[in-house]
Amino acid sequence: MDFEFTQDQKVLQSAIVDFLNKLPFDNAYWREKEEKGEWPIEFCTAMAEGGWLGALIPEEYGGSGMGLTEGCILIEEIGRHAGINATTAVHTSIFGPWPLMLHGSEELKQRILPRIAKGEFIAFAITEPDIGFDTTRVATSAVAKDADTYIINGQKAFCSRVKESQILMLVTRTTPYEEAEKRTQGITLFFTDLNWETGALEAHEMHKMGRNAVPTYQFFMDDWEIPAADICGDVGRGFYYLIDTLNPERIAVAAQAVGLGHTCVSRAVEYAKERVVFGRPIGQNQAIQFPLAEAYSRLEAARLMTYKAAWLFDRGEPCGAESNMAKVLASDAAFFAADRAVQTHGGYGYVREFDVERYFRELRLLQIAPVSQEMAYNHLAQHVLGLPRSY
Repeated sequence: MDFEFTQDQKVLQSAIVDFLNKLPFDNAYWREKEEKGEWPIEFCTAMAEGGWLGALIPEEYGGSGMGLTEGCILIEEIGRHAGINATTAVHTSIFGPWPLMLHGSEELKQRILPRIAKGEFIAFAITEPDIGFDTTRVATSAVAKDADTYIINGQKAFCSRVKESQILMLVTRTTPYEEAEKRTQGITLFFTDLNWETGALEAHEMHKMGRNAVPTYQFFMDDWEIPAADICGDVGRGFYYLIDTLNPERIAVAAQAVGLGHTCVSRAVEYAKERVVFGRPIGQNQAIQFPLAEAYSRLEAARLMTYKAAWLFDRGEPCGAESNMAKVLASDAAFFAADRAVQTHGGYGYVREFDVERYFRELRLLQIAPVSQEMAYNHLAQHVLGLPRSY
């Protein structure tokens, strides 16, 4: 049993840390982007020019062909350096669209993947206003106009980066729910261009609690015509392709949570050493020390589970339990760390220029998305503990 990164992984970690430290995007940059709700195009461009995007996309399509463990190293350090606005701005580009890489035709992969690796952005249009996590209830319809064209009608919710992206992964129903033999059948994936000039697309921004540098939209499609050649895999099999993305997505989210969580602890420790009240540093008080020690311990435990899950995934072994445990442990630990960082700062923790309130708002998101803690616990209860399905 070896808990060390390989030499190549250590070199990768040092390289991304060095790269991030040399960028001119400090806390003031991210604070401004958050307050103004501005897409961090400068950061994204720098990441593309540095060759970091498309890290997990195979080399034959212009990527680096890295494993999930290497992707987690990258996204953890980005989270540690700049927070969740930064990680979610480049997440889909670094990790690539898994359904396309696993199930897309060679022609579709050749057409889409090199563009992502070069710096074009992809948005995911999956959930809808009334379905929550029940993807089988997707109502956005894709109806064949002829052999070459599908007509799309429907509405998506919580569609991040859609106006900032050039490519869309779209989840549709080609067979209505009521007509499908199984509820998991009849769902079809498309990887298509976001051609706004058609007039068939509309997006309205959803104003959020945090992570406002990465806009989130309600997205409307009205008689939008897209090529049949943009279908990923087989018609009607899209739900099963989405299942393949769940584990790596949850592991990657855990990694970025751990990264920012450690920054919360570091900022709190630094403040506790410098802040003097009643004639001594507040960090001398156990009321400050113990919660920060607990936060650090929880983050390290979550980090171990995260990299165990990534290691299993890269070996092609089952990792559903580990992926869900990593996600809930990391997002809970990171939010606890953010809460303790705010509390350690006292009144200043509520002041924007100290940043920890922003981390608090950003990390709260990861307890909800891409899957809620409760849905992850559902998986563990049913598939690990053997309890009856509850939903």
